[in-house]
Amino acid sequence: MVGNGDAGCSGSGGEPLLSCKRTSYLRSLSRSDDELRVFRSCLRWMCVDQSDTCHAVVSWSVFLLLSIFVPTASHFVLNCFPGRRAYDVAVQLSLTSASALAFVCLSHFVRRYGLRRFLFLDKLVGESERVRAGYMDQLNRSFRLLSLFVMPCFAGEVAYKIWWYSSGSERVPFPIAGSMAVGNVVACALELASWIYRVALFLFVCVLFRLMCYLQILRLQDFAAVFVEGGPTSDVAEVLGEHLRIRRQLRIISHRYRSFILYSVILVSASQLVALLLTTRHRAIVNFNNAGELALCSIGLVTGLLICLRSAAKITHKAQAITSQAATWHVCATIESDAENRTPVPSCDDESGEEDEECRKDDGEEILDVGKITPCHMNNICYQKRQALVTYLENNPAGITVFGFVVDRTWLHALFMLEFSLVMWLLGKTIGIS
Repeated sequence: MVGNGDAGCSGSGGEPLLSCKRTSYLRSLSRSDDELRVFRSCLRWMCVDQSDTCHAVVSWSVFLLLSIFVPTASHFVLNCFPGRRAYDVAVQLSLTSASALAFVCLSHFVRRYGLRRFLFLDKLVGESERVRAGYMDQLNRSFRLLSLFVMPCFAGEVAYKIWWYSSGSERVPFPIAGSMAVGNVVACALELASWIYRVALFLFVCVLFRLMCYLQILRLQDFAAVFVEGGPTSDVAEVLGEHLRIRRQLRIISHRYRSFILYSVILVSASQLVALLLTTRHRAIVNFNNAGELALCSIGLVTGLLICLRSAAKITHKAQAITSQAATWHVCATIESDAENRTPVPSCDDESGEEDEECRKDDGEEILDVGKITPCHMNNICYQKRQALVTYLENNPAGITVFGFVVDRTWLHALFMLEFSLVMWLLGKTIGIS
């Protein structure tokens, strides 16, 4: 028998239930005629759209071409002096590893959840108008934000590649269309396309993580307004249910992105330590000619990692600040209810006969005012509910986690000290800093 939650989908046979499940599944898939049409068109321009088999084949082909084939060919085929690209291996491996990590994660997300479910668009139905409008605005601005991060580095890469190809002899050892200059132009264009594709792909997944964190920040702002606007009349059960819903979505985001964040930290840290080792080793020649691309690569990778860490830490501290707001609301509600219950106590020495009768016993029994006892009992229950809510929030902090570790300022401080220790140890091994 089908439970009450599926009563609207069940029928006398199994066919209506299957049809309802199929409809629910189709709703979670990406459709080109909904609010994601602009977003999906941008995905196609980036060649990362995998909504069907044809687009998936194109996406994987472009990834193999620009992330693996072009960097490998540029390193082994281009004719250059040994010192001109001394750090090319570190640059190509770092960018290829970062793009491969981002591409595999993005493919897994879209294939398993669908674009709508992955972006939490199916969860916006019960949200306020401010949350829906703010999230859709950020969704439409995602690619503009991505271009804001990518284009400055790409402009520097274009200037560096043009200068590098025009400052020496022919880089391509064989002519194309009968001209060495054409070969240099084609090689330069392919290298630039490979560079911007890999950097943009890594930063794109980081921007998507920031987008999901922004949705939860909007929801937390609406949630915090309950304690400010509702005051003592706020329903504790409703507040608890909303907090549980936010915690569940934060756990979903953490579960989806924990591997990407962890491997990004390891990858970026390893690439920066290798770059530091190469540039500080004995007899290392560091100048704009051979280390310019290494600097641009480091800027791109570190920017993506900082986007993820800042977004995770921001949403974690927004979620943890709810405890302070709930405690403030609890104190204000307690003080206000206590002030309302304070009523003047009539004196038994009053000369008035009516007041004297109220203070005396009637036939050996005290006259009890039930109307004064019930509000006190209700206030006690409300106090216990508020206290239970504050205790729950104190012992169940929400936020982004990476395999159980909450990404907050303490976690970031520990990560910084670990990185700093590794850097100082490496510098001690290379240039003798102790």
